[in-house]
Amino acid sequence: MSAHDSIHFRILEDIARELSGDVNFPTCLDAALLVRNTLKDPFANLEKVVQVVGVEPLISSKLLRLANSVSYNPSGKVSSDLAMAISRIGFDSVRTISLAVAMDQMLKSRNLANYENIAHNAWAHSIHVAAIARVLARRLGRINPDDAMMAGLVHDIGVFYLLYRATEYPEYRNNREAMLELLVGWHEGIGESLLHALGIPERITEAIRDHDRLQNVEAPCTVRDVLYFANLLAGGDKEWMGKDIAPETRELRDADRARYLDLVEEAEEDIGDLRLALSLRD
Repeated sequence: MSAHDSIHFRILEDIARELSGDVNFPTCLDAALLVRNTLKDPFANLEKVVQVVGVEPLISSKLLRLANSVSYNPSGKVSSDLAMAISRIGFDSVRTISLAVAMDQMLKSRNLANYENIAHNAWAHSIHVAAIARVLARRLGRINPDDAMMAGLVHDIGVFYLLYRATEYPEYRNNREAMLELLVGWHEGIGESLLHALGIPERITEAIRDHDRLQNVEAPCTVRDVLYFANLLAGGDKEWMGKDIAPETRELRDADRARYLDLVEEAEEDIGDLRLALSLRD
């Protein structure tokens, strides 16, 4: 047993209640939940989605930025019309961006000062993985690029949620060892539960499950496969979590990384443009 088990039990019990629906989500997730509920409606149309998104200026501005990126707008014709932007990028990207905004709001919690480095490194990594995943899926031609991008962006959502929630507990604010132990042990499970609660499609949550583990993939043909390679290509070993990686495992990962390194280098401009579009730091 860990010396911090008693600390962890309290927060994990509270989060389990929260994700079961007995407790309200944090305010920063309100917009994402509103988008989720709108998109769950089988009769939701473009007009309704524009109406919901239009009242959230931050989400709207990020959707326009993404719609005008080279990846979605190779013609370079810039549009400031929200309906046109949503038509161009699709409803799945609306869901992705609303979640991205929520995750960014979590990072702005005043209590995160002691863990700012972890939070911002994890966020930069998520954006990088999302950009690589979309480009990789588009180049391979077997996987929906928007599914791949969403999986990349939210694959570590459990890290952000746990950081945000844990700093509300005094026992974590100045206890880096306990915080890292919580993240390492629980970010995957909590992240998956959160994505289910947010109504993220099962194909995305399944792709995220065990994304860090070595895969035996000859030809990537699923979102999970693309996420695995994108995570590797973005530098997905999470050294900040203190995980020791066996030399033979690292060797296999390096070999997998090398398979698509040339493709990523060729698409460096596209990836950079997407990273800029997804970034919430103007």
